[in-house]
Amino acid sequence: MKGIILAGGSATRLYPLSKAISKQIMPVYDKPMIYYPLSTLMLAGIREVLVISTPRDLPMFRDLLGTGEELGMSFSYKIQEQPNGLAQAFVLGADFLNGEPGCLILGDNMFYGQGFSAMLRRAANIEKGACIFGYYVKDPRAYGVVEFDGQGNVISLEEKPKIPKSHYAVPGLYFYDGSVTEKAAALRPSARGEYEITDLNRLYLEEGTLKVELFGRGFAWLDTGNCDSLLEASNFVATIQNRQGFYVSCIEEIAWRQGWIPTEQLLLLGQRLEKTEYGKYLIELAKQS
Repeated sequence: MKGIILAGGSATRLYPLSKAISKQIMPVYDKPMIYYPLSTLMLAGIREVLVISTPRDLPMFRDLLGTGEELGMSFSYKIQEQPNGLAQAFVLGADFLNGEPGCLILGDNMFYGQGFSAMLRRAANIEKGACIFGYYVKDPRAYGVVEFDGQGNVISLEEKPKIPKSHYAVPGLYFYDGSVTEKAAALRPSARGEYEITDLNRLYLEEGTLKVELFGRGFAWLDTGNCDSLLEASNFVATIQNRQGFYVSCIEEIAWRQGWIPTEQLLLLGQRLEKTEYGKYLIELAKQS
């Protein structure tokens, strides 16, 4: 399975911060925001990743992430001229996927919780159909909402319903089989002129192949669409790291623990950042192994 990070848009709710820089480059505590969705793909075992962004911002992601070789991965890049909907990622990424299954994650979505890696691995092993996720929220009217039966089969999908049929919102993380690019190419723009991810999911629902995985009560799903949520996400990461001593979404550590890079490479990556606590953390990991 291959992965796509959609890191486009203008992030007007973060103005004036985002007038000159991509939201997904901004710091969430001690790391660029894009590290968090990237780490999710890595935990799913995905090593080939396409980053989609605007003409202005894409060079910054190239500078930040490079080719991926240092992490035992492969990074590709694609321009999205206009933000025409989430499902457009699979049209832009058709050549990259080349008929293989794909996972889409939004560049401003963060996930943290016990058992997450196992959940991701299950979803990444999908052979036919699609897997989305459900997160219980007090008021789901601002989200896409999923209704499902006791076996995890999706019954209905609604986008920002006035009267939701469940309390489970759909986060920005989606796993699809190899037919996803064909399905995405067949979509037509919605009333607001966008290629909707909900419409793509409905195609799988109509096939009877759409599954949902539910995040438990202790799980954290954060997005960083405005200044308050950006601050909350930073405080959350700082609390976890400072209390436990383990880093959240440390892509170098994940690559090492996945066996994609040797300890010598982890040490080298840490030494490049040795003046920072981040670099010292990597060096200490390498020395303790």
